[in-house]
Amino acid sequence: MTPARRSSPERAVAAASIGNALEWYDFTVYALFAIYIAHNFFPGGDHTVELVKAFLAFGLGFVIRPLGAIVIGVYGDKAGRKAALFLTIMIMAAGTLLIAVAPTYAAIGVGAPLMILAGRVLQGFSAGGEIGGAAAFLVEHAPADKKGKYASWLQASMAISNIMGALVAFAVTSLLTEQEIGDWGWRIPFFIGVLIAPVGLWLRKTLDETPAFQAEQASLENQSAKTPLKLVFSDYFGHLIKGFAFSILWAVCVYVLIIYMPIFVQRAFGFSPSEAFTASLIGNVFLAVGCVSAGSISDRIGRRLMLTIAAGAMLVAVYPLIWWLQSSPTLTTLIIVQSLFCIMVSGYVGVAPATLSEVFPTNIRTTGMSLAYNAAVTIFGGFAPATLTWLGSTGIGYHAPGFYVMAAAFISLIAVLILPKPYSTN
Repeated sequence: MTPARRSSPERAVAAASIGNALEWYDFTVYALFAIYIAHNFFPGGDHTVELVKAFLAFGLGFVIRPLGAIVIGVYGDKAGRKAALFLTIMIMAAGTLLIAVAPTYAAIGVGAPLMILAGRVLQGFSAGGEIGGAAAFLVEHAPADKKGKYASWLQASMAISNIMGALVAFAVTSLLTEQEIGDWGWRIPFFIGVLIAPVGLWLRKTLDETPAFQAEQASLENQSAKTPLKLVFSDYFGHLIKGFAFSILWAVCVYVLIIYMPIFVQRAFGFSPSEAFTASLIGNVFLAVGCVSAGSISDRIGRRLMLTIAAGAMLVAVYPLIWWLQSSPTLTTLIIVQSLFCIMVSGYVGVAPATLSEVFPTNIRTTGMSLAYNAAVTIFGGFAPATLTWLGSTGIGYHAPGFYVMAAAFISLIAVLILPKPYSTN
């Protein structure tokens, strides 16, 4: 295979995106089947307590993400983007397999939830280094006038994996009985996820390193005695804080409006699982198309303007849409609302990877991106389902998701307006 072929745009996009897709597929099916996981691995108390426990296990994977961001981020800035991406997908596959084969609480007792937690820790560690390495890989391979479009495929791959997760969930819930799903059917989506990993391993192993990283390594004048981690905190701490604030809405809008919403509408408004999964499936089609469209548009009108429009839309529109759904809990309304959520989310997250990659220079790009993004995801995204499930049982009720997204949009909108001048990714 020739170097030109190995570094073709299509292969670069596929290699960078497939690991991100696997990550989001795993997270999606965990959230969609959280009710069954809760019953099998976290029994005791009422259904709300079981579900909160399952979501806390979901969130625990995010606690380890900053460690993964540091270890894999530094590794990616030292050994290369390709090496980091190969490592992340191997660890992600191991975590997914562990969840798929874990015996239930009834079979081995306390060891069962510990296996779920171990699987989530592996997934979280891997995911901590995934977005920074994949985004750096894409923008450093992309032509100067198409960096937004290339990087947008990271989030489009999230939508595609969500579609895949929703299709699998729809098939499982439609073809199996409730008893069969609870007994063994919930494992099927995780085994499918394991089957994706070998393709990603092959794609990532056969690609070349990015030209920008190779040039950085060859340039003695750009070498520093400081490690990438020390450089981020000593010379680019302000960039890190702004990148963190910018990433808050990136994390919150995805985990609340995309991942958590199918569970929320079932519990808050009485929709069936099939109805919730159908709306999620249709909405993610808009998300996939919207991400690539938003990234492409940002190459023309600028990242800041596109992000401002998207964040402003979520600030003012999310709460009224949830109120409308509460007032008119029909499948048609649900599909419209979920589709509008996905369109608004795509306008922000489709542009976010290219934007954050331009906040940091090449020699610390993977480390800086990984830290900024994963800090926001850990604090504001990973525990959002558990937090909102608990808040939903209080006086706040169905208002909680809307208020949460509005607060995140306000913070990130300010961050968008004060982001530093972009660094070159060529």
